[in-house]
Amino acid sequence: MSGRSKGGKSRAKRVGIDAPVYLAALLECLVAELLELASNAARDNNETRITPRYLQLAIRNNEELNKPLGGVTIAQGSVLPNIQAVLLPKTNKLEA
Repeated sequence: MSGRSKGGKSRAKRVGIDAPVYLAALLECLVAELLELASNAARDNNETRITPRYLQLAIRNNEELNKPLGGVTIAQGSVLPNIQAVLLPKTNKLEA
C-alpha cells in the first residue's frame, strides 16, 4: 500500500500510541506554569482569587508562555500597563 485510498487521494498518517500521553503531560506542565505565575500576580496585589486579569499578566509577562499564547484573546483580561519612556519624568542626578 502506498498510503493512498481508492480515489487516489493521500491519507494522513496515524498518530502514535504515545501521542495522547505526551499531549496530556504537555498540557499539565503548561497549566501548572500558568497557574503558578497567575497566583503570584494575584498574591502581589493582595488578592485571593485568580481572575482573567492575572492570567493575562502571567501570559504577557512570560516569554515562554507568550510565544504559543501570544495571539490568544482573554475575555476580561484588559491590557498591560505600558508607559512610554518619553512620557516619564526626567530624573536629575546631582553630582557630588
